[in-house]
Order: sequence, then structure tokens, then C-alpha cells
Amino acid sequence: MKIPFTPSLLWLLCGLIGVAAHAEKADRYQKMIIEADELRSDDLNQVSVYSGRVVVSKGTLLMRGAKLEIRQDPQGNQSVTLTAEVGKKAFFRQKREAVDEFLEAEAQTIEYDGKADTVRFIQDAELRRLAGTTLNDQLTGALIVYDNKTDVFTMSGKKTPTDPASGGRVRVILTPKGAASAPGGTDAAPVLRSSPSLSGDKK
Repeated sequence: MKIPFTPSLLWLLCGLIGVAAHAEKADRYQKMIIEADELRSDDLNQVSVYSGRVVVSKGTLLMRGAKLEIRQDPQGNQSVTLTAEVGKKAFFRQKREAVDEFLEAEAQTIEYDGKADTVRFIQDAELRRLAGTTLNDQLTGALIVYDNKTDVFTMSGKKTPTDPASGGRVRVILTPKGAASAPGGTDAAPVLRSSPSLSGDKK
């Protein structure tokens, strides 16, 4: 069922619009729609939990998962945790600005930290850049972190107790610049870095 949302939730999820590098600017002016089977809102502790077939959409932004938890601390910093059903992955997709490209990501858990302005794709993570319907770049690892302030991706393949199948390695497949650019678009892509020092565990 469709769930009403508070103004604070709207501003929080608007922050996720910046996740995809050079995200579609028009998305911020679109209506936010959240669907779930249940909602539990705790105003005293500033926690809202949507559960059961959660779908969030706003313009080209789309997120899907089994549970969406939104928290706000006393300083007004907000965070989002989207988790998947057992045996599945949470999903994120958004169009990039001015080009026929989309960024898609999947992981068992997707976390947005409003204070740090970072997004973490945790456990069995995969990030894809598509030109139209053609897959260009693909990143896989135990953890992928996107820093919205610096527009930098950081990856880790480090094994964790909850993700032993990660293999301890990251894998990146990159399409040469200009090979599949959209007509009239740009070849700019997020900076990619790998780091074995990161962990998929929450701080």
C-alpha cells in the first residue's frame, strides 16, 4: 500500500538524488512515492520503518527492498538503511544528467549517511553504468562506497563473516571512453578507486 511520508523524510530522500554522479537534476522536482506493506513511525525517537515490498520512486530514481529504516539524530543528521529480502538484493537505479546513461546498484544492504554524505553498498555489491540499455562499466566487491562530496567511488573485496563469498577481491570492468557514449553526451565517469582497508561492517 502507499504510505504517507513526513517533510523530514522527503528532504532525507532528496539527498539520495546526489548518489548517482551527475544525477538527473529534474528528479528533485518530482513527487516522491513510497509503497510498502507496513509503516511504523516513532516520532519520539525520530525513527520510521517501512517494511514489506518497499518501493521508493522519484522521477528516474527507483529503490526497492524488503525494509527501509529512516533515522534522525538530535543534531538533525539523517540516515537511511535499505535491506533486501533473504536471498535477494536491495536495488538502486537513477539516470545521469544530460546523457542517456543510468547507474544501477545492488547489494544486500544500502546505507545513506546524511552527516558524511556517503552511500554504502554492503555485501555482494554490484554497481553498473549503462548507456541506454548497453552495459558499460561494472564494479563488484564486498563493499562499494560513494562519497557524494568528492564524487569518488571506493571499493573493497575484503571478506567479512557475513559475506564469505566475496573472494577477497574487487572486480572492475571498464569500457574505453568514447566507445559507447550517447550522442551529444559527455564521457565523464566517476573516479574509481580500490582499497582493501575498508570493511563491510557498520562503523
